[in-house]
Amino acid sequence: MLLSLAVLFLVGLSAAAIFEKIGLPRIIGMLGVGIVISPYVLDLLDSSLLGISSELRQIALIIILIKAGLSLDLSDLKKVGRPAVLMSFVPACCEIVGYVIFAPLLLGVDHIEAAVMGAVLSAVSPAVVVPRMVKLIEEKWGTQKSIPQMILAGASCDDIFVIVLFSTFVTMAQGGAAQLTDFLNIPISIVLGILLGAVVGFVLYHVFEGAYRHQNTIRNSTKVIILLGTSFLLMSVETLAKPYVAVSGLLAVVAMACVLKRKADTSVSARLSEKFGKLWIAAEVVLFVLVGAAVDVRYTLAAGGMAVLMIFIALAFRAVGVCLCLIGTELHAKERLFCVIAYLPKATVQAAIGSVPLSLGLPCGKIVLSVAVLAILITAPLGAIGIDRSYKKCLIREGSPSDNPLQ
Repeated sequence: MLLSLAVLFLVGLSAAAIFEKIGLPRIIGMLGVGIVISPYVLDLLDSSLLGISSELRQIALIIILIKAGLSLDLSDLKKVGRPAVLMSFVPACCEIVGYVIFAPLLLGVDHIEAAVMGAVLSAVSPAVVVPRMVKLIEEKWGTQKSIPQMILAGASCDDIFVIVLFSTFVTMAQGGAAQLTDFLNIPISIVLGILLGAVVGFVLYHVFEGAYRHQNTIRNSTKVIILLGTSFLLMSVETLAKPYVAVSGLLAVVAMACVLKRKADTSVSARLSEKFGKLWIAAEVVLFVLVGAAVDVRYTLAAGGMAVLMIFIALAFRAVGVCLCLIGTELHAKERLFCVIAYLPKATVQAAIGSVPLSLGLPCGKIVLSVAVLAILITAPLGAIGIDRSYKKCLIREGSPSDNPLQ
């Protein structure tokens, strides 16, 4: 495993640096390395590392979500309101509708199988979107209208909504019936996740403050370890509570970090955010190289041109969904375009559940996995490049003399 980790870090970082040097997002280099060293190409990764790949990817995602929570200002999020809520489910619904309408015509699946495919493909990738929105928040791009905050919040909830729909559609494809309780799990999961995280964040704040008052100051490095351990515990609560009630562990993590930022001294939250930013350097490599390693490129050729056409049609439906969410807001045309671009990338959810229909023996399993693989290869780089190249042209930096992005 140590040799595999050495290859993962050294080759992954080298590829990221090369792509950054030529003006392309680091993620493309890391995804490419993952694909090349995966079991489906050169097979350079130890099976024991691949066995814990999903857990390592989850840890990496937790790190960036804690940093996101420490960067989010709840007062900014309140200003966004309705659009942030709509962004958590409307674009995904529109994309699923696109698959239900066109996948039977282009890919020869029935409507239920098309819905399963749509649920797999309609999740935005928080792994691609969240770190970029955190960067924009820190650099004050678009923050006057809370644009990155809105996208960050919507992307965090989007996955919960889609995964619940996926479970429901898979049950229907297996001959079962959809239950009303399945759909009720979506708001329950979101609300309980936020409440759980807020309570835990409040408790941690008092623990840190109590130690400070008693002159037993907890070092920031120790606080980082405590936050990570608590986050792992919150994710475990989601798994343990699953048979009884739906709770979103990822939202709990973000809520915990948000409460700490709100309650703690500004300098403390800033230092914690900085430390998690340093952790992200390693976590980013682990996340994207292992996402690439989960991509079975053997299915890309099987998918064919119709699958590519289907992906772009679905993205058009998704763009319409994003535009619907922004009706009534003060966003200019370029700012709305940026929101559309930011909601394009797919990676983590597709890598995690793309193979599930195939493993369950569903007739659509192979084509779903093929389209999921293509979607990652097309949209992750497309979205990353789009965000990185467009934010300075579409958004206004807070404090900038210009208040019109169309100038």
